[in-house]
Amino acid sequence: MAQAPETRDFLAVMRQRGFIHQATDEDALAAALKDGPLTAYVGYDATADSLHAGSLVSLMMLRWLQKTGNRPIILMGGGTTRIGDPTWRDESRKMLDDATITANIAGIRQVMGRLFTFGDGPGDAMMVNNADWLDGLGYVDFLRDYGPHFSVNRMLTMDSVKLRLERDQPLSFLEFNYMILQAYDFLELARRHNCVLQMGGSDQWGNIIAGIELGRRVDQRQLFGLTCPLITTASGAKMGKTADGAVWLNPDRLSAWDYWQYWRNAEDADVGRFLKLYSELPMAEIARLEALQGAELNAAKAVLATEATAMIHGRPAAEEAAATAERVFAGGGLEGLPEIDLAGERLAAGVGVLTLLVEAGLAASNGEARRLVRGGGARLNDKAISDEGLVVDMAAATDGAFKLSAGRKRHVRVRLV
Repeated sequence: MAQAPETRDFLAVMRQRGFIHQATDEDALAAALKDGPLTAYVGYDATADSLHAGSLVSLMMLRWLQKTGNRPIILMGGGTTRIGDPTWRDESRKMLDDATITANIAGIRQVMGRLFTFGDGPGDAMMVNNADWLDGLGYVDFLRDYGPHFSVNRMLTMDSVKLRLERDQPLSFLEFNYMILQAYDFLELARRHNCVLQMGGSDQWGNIIAGIELGRRVDQRQLFGLTCPLITTASGAKMGKTADGAVWLNPDRLSAWDYWQYWRNAEDADVGRFLKLYSELPMAEIARLEALQGAELNAAKAVLATEATAMIHGRPAAEEAAATAERVFAGGGLEGLPEIDLAGERLAAGVGVLTLLVEAGLAASNGEARRLVRGGGARLNDKAISDEGLVVDMAAATDGAFKLSAGRKRHVRVRLV
């Protein structure tokens, strides 16, 4: 079970753990929370069938909102995904058809049941789709009723628009409408569900402000905004991305082992910060772990990996990944590693090591596999491979399997079938 919060004060949790980047009228928001329960939302466009680790900060904000007695809404952008948010992009997003968007929303829904408690109670989470109201809008009526509340002059100063124009990249009228539709989403959620707070990354600040102002002008509602910082690693890398691709949240896109490894590989300088953001451990325990030095800091990284993985994949899968890592790094064991199957007759005939590294997903191409070997990073059964022309045969297998590795932290069990 998840840890109980040390305080029921949502804003206090957000401050202690480093979630707050910007807030509108924080004193009034604190008063509204005190009168709670309060309803807040974060929106996610359905551009893939899974969210990735870059979305975790805002998901954790919603999770803490619920843990402190308030009601979270996960808004899926079934309507806005058709347009695409222009924020920080140099080109228009690829258009998706309705069937793909629907399938993507179904995929994203999988992980939400692990993070939130859904139901009809005052603190139970909801997952809604903005296509429910955007699809039925009449264009002329919408322009007449809501267009006068948006200043093009001001919209041109928003970072999501200004940066695209400054880089001389085209911005379509379709994308330019995104801010208006997101603002209207906030108004609709306020009307339908008494939602008074929108949260998201700091890149959404302009869109959030537009929704707050629309609510004030049209319905005389007091709405609030709260953003989190855009998280990068200590070395400046973007969260949720690796050299191998996105760090997906859905188990069918990324295994518990690979997800655990992503967090275990955190940079030393990030351990304390990531424990605050991506775990629910008490602050005193986080302070103890982030104070560890040298080799002992690896224990804190293992805790981070296990806690982060438990939230997405479940505690048993997280603990299995941790135990597998201990066996692999301590004794070279194979049990629990990601697996690929290899026909026994192929291995009997001999398979080039470069081909095996690619088939195991440890290299994207023969060229990358060759560089891995030349750099001393490729291993067969924990022994460095020095010959890029090595042909692997049955002598490599013990009990019908052998181990391939890229570096010290990426391993695959090749099972003979």
